[in-house]
Amino acid sequence: MAKTAELKTASVLAFERKLDPSDALMFAGHWSERDSAAEWPGIAIRAKSVRGTISNRLKAKDQDPAKIDAAIHNPNLQTVDVAALPTDADTLLTHFTLKVLGGAGEPSACNSAAYHEKLRAAVDAYETEQGFDELARRYAHNLANGRFLWRNRVGAEAVEVRVSHREHGELAASWTFDALDLSLRDFEPAAGARDDLAGLAALIRQGLAGERLVLLEVSAFARMGAGQEVFPSQELILERGRNDKSKTLYSVNGVAGIHSQKLGNAIRTIDTWYPEAESAGIGPIAVEPYGSVTTRGTAYRQPRQKVDFYSLLDDWLLRDRKPAVTDQHFVMATLIRGGVFGDKAE
Repeated sequence: MAKTAELKTASVLAFERKLDPSDALMFAGHWSERDSAAEWPGIAIRAKSVRGTISNRLKAKDQDPAKIDAAIHNPNLQTVDVAALPTDADTLLTHFTLKVLGGAGEPSACNSAAYHEKLRAAVDAYETEQGFDELARRYAHNLANGRFLWRNRVGAEAVEVRVSHREHGELAASWTFDALDLSLRDFEPAAGARDDLAGLAALIRQGLAGERLVLLEVSAFARMGAGQEVFPSQELILERGRNDKSKTLYSVNGVAGIHSQKLGNAIRTIDTWYPEAESAGIGPIAVEPYGSVTTRGTAYRQPRQKVDFYSLLDDWLLRDRKPAVTDQHFVMATLIRGGVFGDKAE
């Protein structure tokens, strides 16, 4: 009898993201005029030159005290980008669209038919046994609580999120949430938002399951105070010239914006299943193969603990060790995130 070939991970294995946000644009207006927000002007980015002080930590060991004293006394001259509400507007509107696509777990590229077949069987079993209800519920919560506003949510007096579902250009359904009533630390719905959250989650589940194409429009109103600074995405510029600005903000056709990648990170911040979730004290983290949180310089899903995406996926497909339900959720959420996950060919 011929020996069955050992299943190996495909060397070409890629997945397209199934939660596809646009960039977000930022507009300014009055809280009392939210219903006419379509007429609000965009927020412009302007440059500001400031004369600050030296405040970074200096290496004082074995240094000439006179040189240190001179460095401290020198002014810190810099030009930065800033964005702010006008003095006659108290509310920030952040608007973007989100497309929810089916085919979760179906690779866009896979060069192994056997691996593809095993993957398809595992995904089908997950859909049958677990479904996308839990993931959809968490994605819906992160839309409703305004997590995607990032720093703009902090210190806001009130935050209202409106989510609309459009089919063929027509309004099919809409939901309005008081974002500050919904926690950033867990996914327990506020009593008054329970039904609306369930409706939005059901729609996202249908999109992930491929039952329908889902296109959402998301508008978040944050009452921040007249003239207050707002916070678009900051551009990453690896090499700056001597006279370049020290901070460059993102804009689209002159209107301040937030990167689609940053929105996607917020929406998929649903991982409360990592080993240190209770002791870390930071709540959910974004779904990433290694549980990386760059702001903390930590990866919470270490390969040595066998809780990273690759270890769990290999156990599931190559060794027929079905992960725990929470780990199955994490693996599927990573496939929904998308990425290139192939193994190096020998």
